[in-house]
Amino acid sequence: MKFIFIVQGEGRGHMTQALALFEMLTSQGHTVSEVLIGKSSRRALPDFVRKGLKTKLVQFESPNFVADKKEKSINIGKTIQHNLFRMGRFSGSLRLIDQVVKTSKPDIILNFYDLLAGIYNFIYRPKASFWTIGHQYLIMHPDFPFAPDAPLQKALFKLNTKVTALGAQKYLALSFRNLPPSSQSNMMVLPPLLRPQLKQLQPSSGDFILTYMVNSGYAEEVIAFSKKHPDIKIEAFWDKKNMPSPYFPTHNLTFHQIDDQLYLEKMAACRGLLSTAGFESICEAMYFGKPVMMVPVSGQYEQACNALDAMAAHAGITHNEFDFKKFDIFLKTANNTPSNFVDWEKELGKKLTEILSSQNNWQHNSPVTFPKHSANV
Repeated sequence: MKFIFIVQGEGRGHMTQALALFEMLTSQGHTVSEVLIGKSSRRALPDFVRKGLKTKLVQFESPNFVADKKEKSINIGKTIQHNLFRMGRFSGSLRLIDQVVKTSKPDIILNFYDLLAGIYNFIYRPKASFWTIGHQYLIMHPDFPFAPDAPLQKALFKLNTKVTALGAQKYLALSFRNLPPSSQSNMMVLPPLLRPQLKQLQPSSGDFILTYMVNSGYAEEVIAFSKKHPDIKIEAFWDKKNMPSPYFPTHNLTFHQIDDQLYLEKMAACRGLLSTAGFESICEAMYFGKPVMMVPVSGQYEQACNALDAMAAHAGITHNEFDFKKFDIFLKTANNTPSNFVDWEKELGKKLTEILSSQNNWQHNSPVTFPKHSANV
């Protein structure tokens, strides 16, 4: 079958998921003709994405979060205002998506949680099947843990997720843990999408805590901590522009620019991961058996939910700041409950094959798929 991916460009997780699925689908003989990725003024498209997605890449203007001046929290009001002023550009993006779809004529459009993709499917009604994939669609499952005490943010999270999936035929919900099937027949719970490079590495016991920050403003906290606690070694990844890599602000702290392979190698060797609560990084740590301290980005309700869901899967602990001392104590004293994450992750290939085989059979048996004159083929 022929696919087009539409990928949210905010953060790293959706792009690494697209990379993993790209390799999986193409290895099975499917085609991904184009990958459309939303642009973000806050960060450039990583090199590992350009190199890994060996197909035509198309970038388009897409809604993005607006951070505060310190690049630490999400400002909901400014995010809404900023994106409303860019509606004209987004209309152009919808036309660009439609042009690519009409030229490529895919069987399936697969949306990695981009807002405009759902709007496109609702307005343009393409002939291709429209599927969505991501951890966010697990909110449709009764066992999903919503963060408490934030009714407005919860409502906005639900609304955003609904808009990304307008008119979707299938919801592929990625999960930290194996959950019972949903009552919704078009919603499937799947293991996380992990890149093959991850599985080529062997975990080891290093002497440092690894940290990844989607917003570079957290770097101030990390540098201040490293000065106060010279006995705790930290290696950090960020995407702050115009900075050297590696960068050594103190003798026990190293900053690296985002580098696909190096990040995975550090993940395999670290003591544990202290990170914002992005789904993908937590999954990678769980695969290597590395405990995690999750610091949800302030104002990003989705990450608060991620942290609760990850704790239910025995990934680690959550906290409201990058407190390496607290995490260091946890790593030294905690009796971690074993996770069955690796066994769950191994189910992905089988589950995905079942979904694609079902779709392929439906397409071949559908009377509208082939014109009458080719019925004898």
